[in-house]
Amino acid sequence: MSTDRLSDYERRVLDEVERELRRDRRLDRRLSTLRLHRCPGLTRLMVCRPRTPAVLLLLTLSVALLVTGIVTSAPAVIWAFAAMWPVTLFTAFRLLCRWTEG
Repeated sequence: MSTDRLSDYERRVLDEVERELRRDRRLDRRLSTLRLHRCPGLTRLMVCRPRTPAVLLLLTLSVALLVTGIVTSAPAVIWAFAAMWPVTLFTAFRLLCRWTEG
């Protein structure tokens, strides 16, 4: 919207409204944490909120790899666990954050 067509009074009112909106921390937090509902392609994990079944599946796979790695001491299993565990922690943390959002 161009401000060239606004009168001085309208510009002052608009500036005041913008100042009030900038002061609203709750609105600022909500706008900064907006997530897209549709997840295109490879950015799915970065944009979408984690779902509980997906986090449970990752947790189950991580524990299974941990136990298998302890029992067999196979380097491939240990490396698979090392790659899977940070992803599991990250998604579980995001799920907990979603649950506690207000």
